[in-house]
Amino acid sequence: MRSSSHMTLDYRSSCCDGFVFPFQTVLQKSAYSATPRPDSLSLPAKGTELWTTHRDGEVKLRMGESGPEAEPPLTVNQMFTSTVQRFGNYNALGWKDGEQWKTMTYNEYYKSCRTAAKSFLKLGLERYHGVGILGFNSAEWFIADIGAILAGGFAVGIYTTNSSEACQYVAENCQANILVVENHKQLQKILQVQDKLPHLKAIIQYKDELKEKKPNLYTWAEFMELGRDEPDAQLDDIISSQKPNQCCTLIYTSGTTGQPKGVMLSHDNLTWTAFATGRDVSLTDADKLQEVVVSYLPLSHIAAQMIDIWLPMIAGGVTYFAQPDALKGSLANTLREIRPTAFMGVPRVWEKMQEKMKSIGAKSSTVRRKVASWAKDVGLQTNLNKMDNGSLSRKPLNYRLAKRLVFRKVRKALGLDRCTRCYTGAAPITKDTLEFFLSLDIPLFELYGMSESSGPHTISLSDAFRLTSCGKVIPGCKTKIFNPDADGNGEICFWGRHVFMGYLNMPDKTEEALDADGWLHSGDLGKHDQDDFLFITGRIKELIITAGGENIPPVPIEDAVKEVVPLISNAMLIGDKRKFLSMLLTIKCQVNNETGAPEDELTPEAVELCRKLGSNATRVSEIAGGRDRVVHTAIQEGINRVNEKATSNAQRIQKWTVLEKDFSIPGGELGPTMKLKRPVVMKMYKDQIENFYKEVLTPTTPDNPLPCVHFLVNICLGF
Repeated sequence: MRSSSHMTLDYRSSCCDGFVFPFQTVLQKSAYSATPRPDSLSLPAKGTELWTTHRDGEVKLRMGESGPEAEPPLTVNQMFTSTVQRFGNYNALGWKDGEQWKTMTYNEYYKSCRTAAKSFLKLGLERYHGVGILGFNSAEWFIADIGAILAGGFAVGIYTTNSSEACQYVAENCQANILVVENHKQLQKILQVQDKLPHLKAIIQYKDELKEKKPNLYTWAEFMELGRDEPDAQLDDIISSQKPNQCCTLIYTSGTTGQPKGVMLSHDNLTWTAFATGRDVSLTDADKLQEVVVSYLPLSHIAAQMIDIWLPMIAGGVTYFAQPDALKGSLANTLREIRPTAFMGVPRVWEKMQEKMKSIGAKSSTVRRKVASWAKDVGLQTNLNKMDNGSLSRKPLNYRLAKRLVFRKVRKALGLDRCTRCYTGAAPITKDTLEFFLSLDIPLFELYGMSESSGPHTISLSDAFRLTSCGKVIPGCKTKIFNPDADGNGEICFWGRHVFMGYLNMPDKTEEALDADGWLHSGDLGKHDQDDFLFITGRIKELIITAGGENIPPVPIEDAVKEVVPLISNAMLIGDKRKFLSMLLTIKCQVNNETGAPEDELTPEAVELCRKLGSNATRVSEIAGGRDRVVHTAIQEGINRVNEKATSNAQRIQKWTVLEKDFSIPGGELGPTMKLKRPVVMKMYKDQIENFYKEVLTPTTPDNPLPCVHFLVNICLGF
């Protein structure tokens, strides 16, 4: 258990003092007052503690006396019915059936969710038991999710990339009574482990025809028919008994360092976070200008749920569903058809757009390339000025000309001509990609949060952003830097009504995440600048502690290498308990559209970069392992430039190698949100890593001419 009694604090609050709501439930006087922790899980009364790990538990909400944190708590049903009253006839969901887009209004959406809830109850869904949903984003996914909540169960998204065993773990952990699967492929995963799931009562397949009939296996139409004519009384009783401080959704962590943890999110976690975030980003109500989003990111992740389900609901926005092959190429077409007003892309999505545009640009005429280059210079400078000054009273003439000649056309080609908010998050993004889009007058606003904070904690805004910063804290939430060093770097801690209830059935893990005062410890390292912008500098668990005792966050060094050597796709720094730093590198390559697996062929951009270097390489296999001396030399020169900026010899990269294939989700090196799974990579490439350190002594290179005796002195001095 972390104790916060001796913390060095750097806390930032963005509470809107003086903004008083008509109703307020005061559950505690101050966010900073110590909350006594229970000696055991036998809590004195429900709702008196800030955390619980019991499925039927209730928590004390982190209410404030004024501002957003004093907003009255709502259940999901209360928020939904409020939206239906205001925007019932507006479109809520849209999906493509063949070549035609079909839509569903908020009235129809809510009615469908109630029908699904009654069907779940008829199938035997018990209170506080899970409804697992395994499949690509769709109207059925949303209806199953909200239907499970209305019926008193838990909505539980399951990653579509999960194995049968991983699905079994989640279903068993949440005691799922019902599993909803997309198609035959996902159904097979469940059928393989069905006998090991004692709580499972029914399976529903929401796409395609059933290939075989089995007991308690239903099509979506059959499932919805079960509850269509059921009386409302039972459902209404359950809905009326629900409280905002009770669990309604479980988000399972990706489990990169052990078994996945079930993050318990309450009604209030979802509804308040949607309210506070929507207010912060100035969402427009549907009766003024309807917000439009495209749903394609994995809904088992809280970021996608918040952006696709809950934020549109707050403002009466409409969510359109991309095709299942969105990340294999069809997303671009969907964006052009739907023209969203807001769009969230993980860094890899933006990087792929960047690569595609660079590839197309390289084939343009000399005149077009010169015009584009001029426009990008103007766009970058104008937007950097705007970033530094907050806004520009009058845009310069050259910017207005560049917008007319280039920027508008680029936005239209991308389907982002109506998009006023382009977001990036879930993983680090390079400065190169941020500057590329900024030069095209498309600022990417970084946001930051975690499953345990119901999604966002900090957000960048059009009038408040900094390159490589993830923005400022959402009003009503607070940030604290735990044990900052001389540079202000420390662990980022969260406070607010977005902080989760606890990990289901995991009191020890919950106590590791929440300290004695109820602050959520993120495990991320960061610092604030003088204007309160938050910068992430690494993760505590990723922190490399060399044999010489130096603490080194790997991400900044990895990003620096990718920036100076644009041929590099992924970079992973090695050096924990080692005498020096080394690095695994991968090259940008084509990806199989069906499997998502990396292929041997280089991307067009990578081929072009090789040509500029004087290399004829077209495949990764021609470069990996130092086979192409020209490329090898170029990479070494780039690493030399990174090493020149190192703050100490210990932070210099001494050895590196290019691997035979890029990291990927199917390969296991990347998680569902494209985060690097470092422990997995360490195991997979153990031989290559050990080869770095076969020499007994510190290698002598132009970057590290230190003899052994100096190395020993470094250890003694703690360098």
